[in-house]
Amino acid sequence: MPELPEVETTKRGIEPHITNKRVKEVIIRQKRLRWDVPNSLSAGLTGHSITTVNRRGKYLLLESTKGTLLIHLGMSGSLRIVNSELVADKHDHVDIVFDNGKALRFTDPRRFGCLLWEQDTIESHPLLANLGPEPLSEDFDSSYLYKVSRGRSAAIKTFVMNSKVVVGVGNIYAAEALFMAGINPKRAAGKVSKATYEKLIPCIKEILQNAINLGGTTLRDFTNSSGEPGYFKQSLNVYGRGGEECVQCKRLLTEIRLGQRSTVYCKNCQK
Repeated sequence: MPELPEVETTKRGIEPHITNKRVKEVIIRQKRLRWDVPNSLSAGLTGHSITTVNRRGKYLLLESTKGTLLIHLGMSGSLRIVNSELVADKHDHVDIVFDNGKALRFTDPRRFGCLLWEQDTIESHPLLANLGPEPLSEDFDSSYLYKVSRGRSAAIKTFVMNSKVVVGVGNIYAAEALFMAGINPKRAAGKVSKATYEKLIPCIKEILQNAINLGGTTLRDFTNSSGEPGYFKQSLNVYGRGGEECVQCKRLLTEIRLGQRSTVYCKNCQK
């Protein structure tokens, strides 16, 4: 599944191509995604320009003078800038065609993504209203994380992956940040000290920023808006490396299931 860095990479890739560009038409080839693509999308966007492209967690927000298009890439979705005449493939479900002959093409083989149209204040949308702070923002600090973790018995890895606590820290980045901070992913969040959170916060921020700088992590279905894969996978220390040597102590990494997700860590380096 595309995570925050992949979505941010997509945002930066499409933004200069669609900002202040007038929408000529919206072509919906398949409306049955996670939720049906609303009929109001075409009427709402056609004839208007995309004024800004924002991201909230893993959601892309394409704002116009008439409303906001909310996009989630789901498990396998991607967005690309193509020539509008390019013949659509089987899984190319929606094109937003612009006056300049370019189109923003939404592709999603598994159809778990979504395109929703909202004319009211986007911040109050049910999918966004209860999200936690952005992990790269100043609001996400050790005082905040320590406070919201009190009394929580969930494992620290599961805790930081909760989008109501903080958005966008997916499985890959949680595993890598906890390794960098030397924290056992099984530790109860409520028993982690503030001093330990002070070590974890900058690790989460650094891991995510590095991934963004390198174009995201290449997953099975992800390519960025130019069709090029991300390269953060070359920097992974624990994720997907169960049974291999720890890059620090050379002992074998342990792989377990935690919160129904695969988790790899070093018993020696992470306490």
